[in-house]
Amino acid sequence: MTIPSELHTTPGAALTAMRAARPLVHCITNYVAMNVAANTLLAAGASPAMIHTPEEAGDFARIAAALTVNIGTLSPHWVEGMKRAAESANEAATPWVFDPVAHFATAYRAGVTAELLALAPAVIRGNASEIIGLSGGGSAARGPDAADPVDAAEAAARALAAGQKAVVAVTGETDFVTDGFRAVRIHGGSPLMPQVTALGCSLTCLVGAFAATTQDAFEATVAALAFYAVAGETAAERADGPGSFGWRFSDALAALTPEELDARARIDAA
Repeated sequence: MTIPSELHTTPGAALTAMRAARPLVHCITNYVAMNVAANTLLAAGASPAMIHTPEEAGDFARIAAALTVNIGTLSPHWVEGMKRAAESANEAATPWVFDPVAHFATAYRAGVTAELLALAPAVIRGNASEIIGLSGGGSAARGPDAADPVDAAEAAARALAAGQKAVVAVTGETDFVTDGFRAVRIHGGSPLMPQVTALGCSLTCLVGAFAATTQDAFEATVAALAFYAVAGETAAERADGPGSFGWRFSDALAALTPEELDARARIDAA
């Protein structure tokens, strides 16, 4: 691959660092995603922990290398755990990643999203409809699936990144990542990926793993998305459908080497 000037390290170097450290990633994610996300992190080379109760979420976030928060299945008890974990992560200078799943669907979900955004996540990862909504735009989406193409969300992502002082990742057929100054597009993946539940949620957790060991959150996010995209292409080569793609994707994550990642990643300046 040709490294765009926006990047100072390669995805392969970031993958090497992540696997060497095997970071402990504190994942507060939804019921649907827990098992898939944990297996995704294990296959990639990180160590997952699914801790959500407020009685220990704050304490655990202090010892984890990264925190990820996904609002897919909300309840007041879980929300309190999310907020305590984010506050503790900030106190410990631990990077945390926010996945605002369908934040526009209900007033309760929108309120929780506003509270979590106020706690300054290092990275926000969502689909195009979610990112457009966070920046104040309108969308036809009503649930967790995107109703807008990624390119329609690029301006919204730049504005959101600048306003939040965070990295914003818009994921879809071609991913877009920006910190409000730098921006790249990442190509790859497979059309089968949206047909396997929780792969997007799992990607949020993987971004946390890379953010734990690559100091620049923008470069960490780009590396995680490139890793996912190349693994998705590999899994799709022999998959017969979404069922076989799921396990082949896990195998592809585990087998992908830093050298192959650098050779196959397709990243363009945006």
